[in-house]
Amino acid sequence: MKDDFIFGLRPVIEALDAGKTIDKIFLQNGLQGSIYAELKEKLSKYGIRPNYVPVEKLNRITRKNHQGVVAFISDVPFYSIEDIIPQIFEEGRIPFLLILDRLTDVRNFGAICRTAECVGIDAVIIPEKGAAPINSDAIKTSAGAIYNIKICKEKNLAHTVDFLQQSGISVYASTEKAQKLLYDADFKEPCAIVMGNEETGISKEVLHHSDDKIKLPITGKTQSLNVSVACGAMLYEVVRQRLS
Repeated sequence: MKDDFIFGLRPVIEALDAGKTIDKIFLQNGLQGSIYAELKEKLSKYGIRPNYVPVEKLNRITRKNHQGVVAFISDVPFYSIEDIIPQIFEEGRIPFLLILDRLTDVRNFGAICRTAECVGIDAVIIPEKGAAPINSDAIKTSAGAIYNIKICKEKNLAHTVDFLQQSGISVYASTEKAQKLLYDADFKEPCAIVMGNEETGISKEVLHHSDDKIKLPITGKTQSLNVSVACGAMLYEVVRQRLS
């Protein structure tokens, strides 16, 4: 990940002014000073929410003089879902969206984006905090597909789900605790599929806000699938229904 981050107060300020896309930024707890105040003002101006962390976390990223600031840079631009939805409807298309709730594995994220681009996903929605970094590993695993899809970073996924529902889009949460199989859902209408964290699944809040819960049938002794494999099966069921 050494090529994906910059550190130091002034270099990060200059990156912001140059229009670089900041994936994540970590600020040391308790920082003070005029340059730090300038950085805070820039972050507020560009709508970037920093993560406040102890110095030990920054030292694990780099042992160089980071001055309490480390920012991860992304070559991929981020979009707002509120801008994308009207465009989809104006073009006469049926929305097909993917929400990734706190997915943390970079390679899983890259593999999912590759599949999502292949099936024609309109946008991949991720949270501002708790998501895998969109770095060179993610781009490589996606075979470059990340460059061809719209990725939306949203502050609150539950609120995003509410917005989608108000826009006429049904939100289906993929969880092994569901009673309904994905084959019984109607994906011909505007829809969004939610996939959860590799260990804990979808958050309770997002589950609560979703329209319905669906699952894949598991007939073997292993009771779970890798999230990228499960996501691929989910997305291609949407494609199958829309092509039939």
